[in-house]
Amino acid sequence: MKTVRPAHARAVLGLLKSRRVVALLGARQVGKTTLARHIAAGVEKVTYFDLEDPRDLARLEEPTLTLDPLRGLVVLDEIQRRPDLFPVLRVLADRPKTPARFLIVGSASPELLKQSSETLAGRIAFYELDGFDLSEVGAKNVRRLWFRGGFPEAFMAKTHAASYQWHRDFIRTFVERDLPSLGVGVPSDTIRRFWTMLAHYHGQLWNGSELARSLGVSVPTVKRYLDLLTQTFVIRQLRPWTENVGKRVVKSPKVYLADSGMLHAMLQLPTPADVESHPKLGASWEGFGITQVVRRLQARPEECFFWRTRAGAELDLLVVRGRKRLGFEFKRTDHPKVTPSMRHAMTDLKLNGLYVVHAGKESFPMGKKIEAVPMDETFESIPPFQ
Repeated sequence: MKTVRPAHARAVLGLLKSRRVVALLGARQVGKTTLARHIAAGVEKVTYFDLEDPRDLARLEEPTLTLDPLRGLVVLDEIQRRPDLFPVLRVLADRPKTPARFLIVGSASPELLKQSSETLAGRIAFYELDGFDLSEVGAKNVRRLWFRGGFPEAFMAKTHAASYQWHRDFIRTFVERDLPSLGVGVPSDTIRRFWTMLAHYHGQLWNGSELARSLGVSVPTVKRYLDLLTQTFVIRQLRPWTENVGKRVVKSPKVYLADSGMLHAMLQLPTPADVESHPKLGASWEGFGITQVVRRLQARPEECFFWRTRAGAELDLLVVRGRKRLGFEFKRTDHPKVTPSMRHAMTDLKLNGLYVVHAGKESFPMGKKIEAVPMDETFESIPPFQ
């Protein structure tokens, strides 16, 4: 399949029409440079800088002199290598009539996010690029996408073994080279151990005390590790819904590895059969389903929650936009049934609808405002979130 991703290209171009600077962010190897070059190829006036290329770095020794005369679209790839450019971009973005717009591409780091949000406040829009989703690979490839994950090279590998090895190589490179290059000063062995622990906690509540004891560090330290991996897009945190609904609710986030293929590699599960027999099967399916639904709804992180009460009622995913609330449950079965938790969620959260995403092939009503939807029909059967 093609790696050009037209929906993402249209979205980024749309942002460039309204903002002077657009940051295209995402994990390593997710396709940011490919997308940026595709966008650049369709623009009449474009100047491209690859900040991993010594020649382009040399051109930017005097960044104001180099960038000020440029017109049209200016692309700065691997921007995290030159955070000193942000003050220059602020000055250039404030010029009258906006002679140039800037597309900055990078793997986020705490420093990058801090500098870009502070220096370019009001001037910058952020666009996060994830791996492939079902709308891009097709419903027939749902099992392959779930097992291999959405990183383009891993998904398109010739064999499951090649995909698994790609993930293993990515993990090693990420902790040994990429994180240090982003200014992360945590020993690579420590980060790898922590990341592996999180794989075993995938889909569970964050328990900083337990992880801190296992690593022999403080609770604030493991929270810092969690935030580092979240800011570099390999971990996702799902916040709890804590609105006062008259019940005691859980207030710790749930933690997921952002990519199902990476999860399986971290758990050392090289084949689909290994995943099917593993205790994290249900959690893997849940995390994969959450990713697909969030993409389908184009929901922002601040719109996404889970819900769990101390009494045991829970909902895997709650998406809130304005006054509209949709609930989602993910079941690794082909015959899901309505549970007491679903009924409590419908009543207590005042849901406009609840979808049960399952592993079967049929959509069917399960009750008033409750509908069963196959995972491979996520993008067809779940309407856009208005």
